[in-house]
Amino acid sequence: MHEPIIPSGQKTGSPFRDAVPTLPPVSLINVVDVEATCWDGQPPPGQVNEIIEIGLTVVDLAARTRVAKHRILVRPRRSRVSAFCTELTGLTQDEVDQGVPFAEACRILARDHHTNTTPWASWGDYDRKQFTRQCEHTNVEYPFTNDHTNAKLRFTEAHELRKRPGMAQALALAGLPLEGRHHRGDDDSWNIAALVLHLRAMDAW
Repeated sequence: MHEPIIPSGQKTGSPFRDAVPTLPPVSLINVVDVEATCWDGQPPPGQVNEIIEIGLTVVDLAARTRVAKHRILVRPRRSRVSAFCTELTGLTQDEVDQGVPFAEACRILARDHHTNTTPWASWGDYDRKQFTRQCEHTNVEYPFTNDHTNAKLRFTEAHELRKRPGMAQALALAGLPLEGRHHRGDDDSWNIAALVLHLRAMDAW
């Protein structure tokens, strides 16, 4: 009887158990939230909704923890930040003027945050659809994988709710604090990530 071959560097023990190492499952996901130019009513003539802030929180589902929080400011080309938008998000025109162009923001997402290969989630479908629209209109490569989860829908189903709640309402229902400022991209992504982990604890993610 021949001895089984054990790969170099692998610990010995039960040879039949240890001969083939297993890879750990992929457990990281990106939770994304965007803020865009907006108005109290219809956009002014010639202006359109454009992403001005991208918040991204990395979640380790296996460890059940939020790993990192990131923020990318984006400089709009076809719109300006209104007083209504500043009141809602805290963002000003001067601040977003220091941001990167949308195309560069998409490159940063794919290069630094591996969004084109990592599963991702957002609260509702707005963020996914806004990225899709803006990429199509600007001929920029879409920076995300198609592996997207609508966390709002998942939360609604897990809690058997009749209506889909907003993020702040969902946090209250889950008994979680709202950390930071609502309608700020990085803070919202951080809070949505907490809801993802809440669903994970319920075995609903």
